[in-house]
Amino acid sequence: AEMQKYLLYNSVEPEELPTLRELSTVEICKIWSAMSRYIYKQLLQKKAVDIGIGSFAVIPTHANVAEGNLLPIERPMFILSKPLKMFYNLESDETKIPEGTPVVQLDFEAIAANTHFRHEILEQCVQETLLCFAGALRDNKEVEFSFR
Repeated sequence: AEMQKYLLYNSVEPEELPTLRELSTVEICKIWSAMSRYIYKQLLQKKAVDIGIGSFAVIPTHANVAEGNLLPIERPMFILSKPLKMFYNLESDETKIPEGTPVVQLDFEAIAANTHFRHEILEQCVQETLLCFAGALRDNKEVEFSFR
């Protein structure tokens, strides 16, 4: 499966990331912006998106409003895949994608259509970024991944 390649026994070496080396930071940000828009569109359609290391999904929860009243709300969340959590020994709350939510894979051709990048470049950039992320998990580094 997709996810297996993110279970790293060794640190990620720069030569494993040839696409990221070629792209500028601005280009990498553009690619992830396009990814972000694609994921957002899927979430609006009540779909979850599997990106290889886990899935983005809309999770029903509650917000505290005045006088301890609870308001049902939905919030987008990233749920790290279980094998990845086990492999890297990570603690996190048990969150499940709601029953009946369709889970879609990344459609790199559709994502690339809104950029000037070829979909192969886009796919390699995303996979190498996720490898970097997995490498940071493996080496116990702090990671900040921000999505609009």
